[in-house]
Amino acid sequence: MKQKIKMGMIGGGNGSFIGAVHRIAANLDGQIDLVCGCFSGTPSVSVASGRSLFLPEDRIYNSYQEMIEEEAKLPEAERMDFVSIVTPNHVHFEPAMMALKHGFHVVLDKPVTYTLEEAKALREQVKVSGKLFALTHTYTGYPMVKEARTRVLRGDIGKVRRIYVEYPQGWLYSDCAGVNKQAAWRVDPKRSGKAGCMGDIGTHAFNLVEYITGLKAIELCAELNTFVPGRLLDDDGAMLIRYEGDAKGVLTASQIAVGEENALKIRIYGTKGGLEWCQEEPNTMWMKWPDRPREMIRTSNGYMSEMAAHNSRTPGGHPEGYIEAFANIYRNFALTLQAMKEGKEPSSLCLDFPSVQEGVRGMQFIETVVASSNSDKKWVKMVD
Repeated sequence: MKQKIKMGMIGGGNGSFIGAVHRIAANLDGQIDLVCGCFSGTPSVSVASGRSLFLPEDRIYNSYQEMIEEEAKLPEAERMDFVSIVTPNHVHFEPAMMALKHGFHVVLDKPVTYTLEEAKALREQVKVSGKLFALTHTYTGYPMVKEARTRVLRGDIGKVRRIYVEYPQGWLYSDCAGVNKQAAWRVDPKRSGKAGCMGDIGTHAFNLVEYITGLKAIELCAELNTFVPGRLLDDDGAMLIRYEGDAKGVLTASQIAVGEENALKIRIYGTKGGLEWCQEEPNTMWMKWPDRPREMIRTSNGYMSEMAAHNSRTPGGHPEGYIEAFANIYRNFALTLQAMKEGKEPSSLCLDFPSVQEGVRGMQFIETVVASSNSDKKWVKMVD
């Protein structure tokens, strides 16, 4: 008889924003059960968090090392199948590597690691271990983003020429690190890495372009800015990007755009037409044509692609948003893992979730953006 996929969690304890989002998303489709966790580096917080989630006392751990080692000793029918890691960037690599080496599949928040070298080492371990790895680039989970990908790849707008993608936020417009836990680690290079804004949300914009168009960035010319006095990492930036196939792009991201929330927006123009999608109105996409009025495309309609339909849950006009997009990553990951456990070949629909390779691309992006911003040469190639 089939059993639910069993999940463990590292990080995401009381007071965490993203941990709760992951748990809700993982639970949405009834495919996954949370069975254990180490929810904080502070044991008392981990225990309190685990109790609030009604976990058995012996499945609440004081460290991720203890959790992985103890879970590996349990019978296969009892131990976790995979671990979801929702810690700050500097605590991504070691628990992910340890989990893979102990035979567990991994879901990891982005960016994938603290450095590019760690990302490459993790990619190699995924390959060696044969385990599943998913990266939670949330916005690729929206049905309309999947519809955009389908339409671009089948040539509806022709050969891609020009791409504009922007992600403005305003929540870091002032120095709030002393009172905001989420801000504190994001502006700290010891925990966040080389980039601030570009690592946090610029990577989402970068990933969205490569996912929808299927085109890889080749080189870029970037400027990073730090507007808040005393801040050690960028809080704003912009760049020109050259893609495969001679497509040209502009990417901007900012966390000091006062009054903006999560206004991720993409516009793509080809030789036949264009399309536009905005995260704050996720159920609508606009198709644009040279010889007729622009066309509004809506989710959950009969004209949607198989890929978009697979990732839709509700009838048209009933909004699906951020949680559902997050849940699509977890569901597709779980369906793929379930197929593997049954010795079956996962479908292409189930395999549609960001992998460790997207994680490496994100870290290459961060490295290249920082190098370009610091260089007089400016145009810097994306090198693996």
